[in-house]
Amino acid sequence: MSAHYDIAEICYRLGVRTAVISPGSRSAPITISFAKHDEIKTRVVSDERSAGFIALGIALETDRPVALICTSGTAGLNYTPAITEALYQRIPLIAITADRPPEWTDQGDGQTIRQNGMLNQHTKKSFQLPADIDNENSQWQIQRQVSEAVNLAAAFPAGPVHINVPIREPFYPENDEAVVPSNNIKVIRQLDARPQLDNRDYFLLSQEMKLYNRVMVVVGQGTYSNELNLDLDLANIPIIADCIANIHRSDNIVKHHDIFLAPANKDSFKDLQPELVISLGGAVLSKNLKTFLRNHKPEDHWHIQAAGEVPDVFQSLTKVIRADPNDFFKNFTYEAQDSAFLADWLFEENKSRIYINSFMREVEFGEFEATKVVLDALPPNSKIHLGNSMPVRYANMLPTDGKRGIQQFANRGTSGIDGSLSTAVGACTASKLIHTILLGDMSFFYDRNALWNNNLPPNLRIIILNNHGGGIFEMIDGPNHVKELEEYFVTEQKLTARHAAEEHGLEYHHCDTKTDLISTLIDFYKASDQPKILEITTDRKVNLEVLKKFKQLNHYGL
Repeated sequence: MSAHYDIAEICYRLGVRTAVISPGSRSAPITISFAKHDEIKTRVVSDERSAGFIALGIALETDRPVALICTSGTAGLNYTPAITEALYQRIPLIAITADRPPEWTDQGDGQTIRQNGMLNQHTKKSFQLPADIDNENSQWQIQRQVSEAVNLAAAFPAGPVHINVPIREPFYPENDEAVVPSNNIKVIRQLDARPQLDNRDYFLLSQEMKLYNRVMVVVGQGTYSNELNLDLDLANIPIIADCIANIHRSDNIVKHHDIFLAPANKDSFKDLQPELVISLGGAVLSKNLKTFLRNHKPEDHWHIQAAGEVPDVFQSLTKVIRADPNDFFKNFTYEAQDSAFLADWLFEENKSRIYINSFMREVEFGEFEATKVVLDALPPNSKIHLGNSMPVRYANMLPTDGKRGIQQFANRGTSGIDGSLSTAVGACTASKLIHTILLGDMSFFYDRNALWNNNLPPNLRIIILNNHGGGIFEMIDGPNHVKELEEYFVTEQKLTARHAAEEHGLEYHHCDTKTDLISTLIDFYKASDQPKILEITTDRKVNLEVLKKFKQLNHYGL
């Protein structure tokens, strides 16, 4: 059984510093070896689905691979949502699932399912370790495959891997001294080098770019990089960045595009159509931006990405540049010839900013204004995680001031609501900064098992927009026209977060007016020895009318 104790040590030597463990018997040898490792921090989360997202949040915050450990049977299947999000967000997770011996698969034995490759569709690779380990070749195979798995998870583009571990009885060591790794562990290290463009490549690209006057840069989802922010200060080139792109520095940044690129504003689109789009980063949040570029295609679209698959998100991709974006823009010297193109984009940007400020002075209180108040109240240099459905959409319409150093995150790999809270909890446990999660009531109650662990950090701030249902379905075309809307889509619920806060030891606040919200947020962000929940109750009908009014005045469409 000692070969299973090697897994933790190999993971440590290859950069793993955190493991999120869900209780179970079959996984005992792996769990104990991680728990006894002096250099690996372990966190116990009983719900495997939540554990997967908590690990994702830790990996996002630390930029290191995180191990996930669970028992056999359906336990590992609960990792699927987080593993899928990690794949599309390029976050390194190592799912280690204990399994029954392979001869018992489909033989009616308890907690025995077809685990080999069960996460194949959404991992970079799956690894099946041997069941019989009392020989040198099996030990060699375990050490080799675990090394390969950890290296692959961290290699760019990072992502999840799966290690399935069949384990025979006995599971538990006879004494503590028995839990030691092998004397001669074989670890395979991998040195990754990203492709670099040489001076000739940059010269040829700059010459080619002289063919275009109307050039724009689109930045998708990404973590904050001071280096990239500085290098993206490009002359006469508009930089289109969603809130989750975390791009703040340049005077050429356009953040309100989700407003003025609404379909009803298409008369002005001819002045905004680019000849060349240069893109980088992950998912593009704004549907209006994607629709605009699909309907007003550039002549060419270059995407900068060192390795991995590149989606043709605007249906116009013509060139993939295999380089690190930091390196590319550090050596990027092109200056667009048509300064009017930048001026057109900045004109729309400034007009939208003025409109938002004017609209907010007269709007009836609801979740739209509540989001603006929350974003304005965020402590400088803090981090905010945005729930899917409406919170992330509101935040993209109401960008924060880049000078305050706010970093914004969202699970936009798959855009599900199922793990937003757990992801924020995970990220917060790996940081000393204030982490806020702004999410809707459906997201919160779906994922409240994120609070079911003993490691909730005091720097966690949870803000819930509770409209007692899936209010987004009343706002988007389609479900808002069908008679089944209320029962099958909105699914009205009467829950509040008060009892959840009390049950899990969180400080609870509630408000339903702007005045209360402003005053509450002052206390909410004061230092505390316990995490806090702020529940903002709003009326779905008011939320809908506010958005309708916004759409009528600004021709904005979701």
